[in-house]
Amino acid sequence: MTTQTTEKRFQELKQELTEEEFNDIKFLIAKAQQVEANDPDLSARILVRVNNLRRQKGKVERLNPAIHSKVNKTKKAPTFNQRLSQLKKSPFVWFVILPTFMFALYQSFWASERYVSRAQVIVQQPDGMATMDASMAVLSGLGVSNTGISDTELVKAYIMSNDMLMYLNQKLDIATHYAQTSIDIFSRIDEQASWEDIFDYYLNRIDIYIDSNSNIVYIETQAFDSKFAHTLAQTIVERAEWYINSIGHQLANAQLEFILQEHENIEHKLQEAQTKLLSFQQRFNLLDPTAEGAAIQQITYGLEGQISAKEAELKGLTAMMSSNAPQVIAAKTTLSALKSQLDKERAKLSDNENNVMSVSEILAQYTDLKVKMELALQAYTSSQISLEKSRIEAYRQLKYLVVVEAATEPNEAKYPDVFYNITLFGVLTAMLYVVGRIVLLTIRELK
Repeated sequence: MTTQTTEKRFQELKQELTEEEFNDIKFLIAKAQQVEANDPDLSARILVRVNNLRRQKGKVERLNPAIHSKVNKTKKAPTFNQRLSQLKKSPFVWFVILPTFMFALYQSFWASERYVSRAQVIVQQPDGMATMDASMAVLSGLGVSNTGISDTELVKAYIMSNDMLMYLNQKLDIATHYAQTSIDIFSRIDEQASWEDIFDYYLNRIDIYIDSNSNIVYIETQAFDSKFAHTLAQTIVERAEWYINSIGHQLANAQLEFILQEHENIEHKLQEAQTKLLSFQQRFNLLDPTAEGAAIQQITYGLEGQISAKEAELKGLTAMMSSNAPQVIAAKTTLSALKSQLDKERAKLSDNENNVMSVSEILAQYTDLKVKMELALQAYTSSQISLEKSRIEAYRQLKYLVVVEAATEPNEAKYPDVFYNITLFGVLTAMLYVVGRIVLLTIRELK
């Protein structure tokens, strides 16, 4: 009973196999090894068939070549249905050929065409001299330039920013264009998509490239309509130009405000120095303390000399005459007048509170105040020159976005690249299939 059951299964296996497989020794050995774990009886029966084929092969080889040729001719070639059945059972068909075929149909007949508009821009800045004197530049620090971020990178960052997308959506309603129902489902964006999804989709539809040699910014925009792609690229260029110009104006205004503030501070210091010098002159009633002090000092020295001579003369007269003598009285009167004049001259060097100061002290204070005023005047002159220059140079330092190539209006769709996409998809699926087969065979080998 068991033998009959085994023979029945062997006959069923024979019907499942093609004639070529049923007569292939290697194939039958592999088949016997495959079913040995689940059905050892069937495996033994297959090996019997293998032994019979080996004996038959030995007899055929002993035939002469003519008969051997006739035997080979009698072998039937596999039919079309048999070959089709073999293909249906092949995993390569299901995992590589069929997906590639479906992807090819999608790319050829269903995928929506995308148009690409290009534009080229560059950031330029007019040449200009420094807007401040060397002393002011050192004090203010404006002579140090910041080259941490290039202007072209700034343009790229702004184009790929959320602010740019909000402006484009407000002006062009870009989200509605990319969500049209006429676009295939795999290419369009969902009408109910979140803003983050729209932003990611927008980044996938623009391409920004910066040439490191020329600093030219290349802008490419994709859209499902030729005119919209052109309008989108043109709008991006115009908005980027506005952004760069606005930054330039802000920097120019900030520089002018800083220089004006410094100029006001220097002007205040000059006024303060002038006020102190004027108050000092008014305090001692001196127009030019240097000249007047020297004159007063000379007069004082002369009076002191006359007083000394007159006192000596008076002592000589009193030694010979009485105090009521006309000569003694005249000498005393003259001496008194000289002393009175000396006190008057000394009083000129006293302040409002009658504090008498020496000529050297007055000259020292006056020189100090005058030096401070001269320094303040020099700083004010430099600041005034810098202010006038900065009013002109600040606007010469503005940066401008120069359009090298205006936005193009495409006549033909660039995407999808059907041949490239299908080839790439086929190669990738074949590679994945090979990797999967290797992994599967390795697992079976290790069992």
